[in-house]
Amino acid sequence: MSEITSITPTRPYMVRALYQWIEDNALTPYLMVDATAENVQIPTEHVQDGRIVLNIASRATGNMSMENDYIHFSARFGGVSQEIWVPLTAVMGIYAKENSQGMFFDPNEYENYQPEDDEITSSKRTTAAPKPKRDNKAGLKVLK
Repeated sequence: MSEITSITPTRPYMVRALYQWIEDNALTPYLMVDATAENVQIPTEHVQDGRIVLNIASRATGNMSMENDYIHFSARFGGVSQEIWVPLTAVMGIYAKENSQGMFFDPNEYENYQPEDDEITSSKRTTAAPKPKRDNKAGLKVLK
C-alpha cells in the first residue's frame, strides 16, 4: 500500500491535456491559481480572495513550459513583461474562458505524495543513452 503514495499526481497531466484541448478548439485557457501557496511568482496586484486567474493562451504568453512540478511562462501585465512561476500544487483549475469547460482539482491531491529524491532523478538523466550524432552531410543531392 505504500506504493500508492509514490504514484505521481494526475494534475500535471490533466492540466497539459486540457490546455491542449482548449487551444485546439480556439478557446482561451484560464488557469486558476492559489496565490497564497509557496513558491508562486505572480503579479500580486491582480490577486483577489487569495486567487488569481491567468490567461495562459499561447498568444498571451511566451516561453511556456509545463512540467510535472511547475508551469513557467512570461506574460505582460499593464504593459510590463513578467516571469510567472506556478507550482502544480498551487493550480486550482484550468478552464475555457468562453464556456467554462475544464476541470478543478482536489486540493488534497498532493497531501501524501512524496516526490522522488533529486539525486535519483539526476542519476537517471545521466545514465540515459546519448543520441547518436549524424554525419554532417548535406541532405540534398543534385540529380542530373
